[in-house]
Amino acid sequence: MTGPDDGRTPVHSPRTIVHLVRHGEVHNPTKILYGRLSGYRLSDRGRAQAEATARSFAGHDVAYLACSPLQRTRETSEPMTAVTGLDPVIDPDVLEAGNSFEGLHVRGWDSDLWNPRYWPRLRRPSVPSWGEPYEEIADRMFTAIHRAREAAEGREAVIVTHQLCVVAAARRARDLPLAHNPADRQCDLSSVTSLVFLGDTIVDVRYAEPAAHL
Repeated sequence: MTGPDDGRTPVHSPRTIVHLVRHGEVHNPTKILYGRLSGYRLSDRGRAQAEATARSFAGHDVAYLACSPLQRTRETSEPMTAVTGLDPVIDPDVLEAGNSFEGLHVRGWDSDLWNPRYWPRLRRPSVPSWGEPYEEIADRMFTAIHRAREAAEGREAVIVTHQLCVVAAARRARDLPLAHNPADRQCDLSSVTSLVFLGDTIVDVRYAEPAAHL
């Protein structure tokens, strides 16, 4: 179950928290949409963000750590390993969302999206038509979330992943439509979105920005 508490969850069910951590800032001087492309590492600021977020877990009872296969999430998980003593499980279910604009400039006056050849990909933003469907992202994220919940039952788990993956999971957890305006996303760099479970039922969704000062 992934909906809010309906009052039917037994009071003796274990309380487990699965924290979804977005990676830190990426070194991207050419300002392209890097998506799943290899070779994109954290910037110096991104490493500082990852360290600040990791420090916020000091004293937490973290029993499970996972991250996506990409370099930026592996690097974000490194200080988390130092704090928790856990090596991350590399989980392809929390990989960055697929996007057909990968490798292109998609913002500003030099955006490739001004080119009419790309306009047909924008025809159905609610899917979205330019990339992996929101439903599929949420499905695989919840596969990973429940795997983490079971592994850390009664304790806490951390999954280091990507912005859209966090947003899709959080919107499903809150029973919100998955289609949304990207400008309205609540998922800053190195932020923490926490799903609180009693048993297998989500009873709360929390958000924090431990690296907001950077």
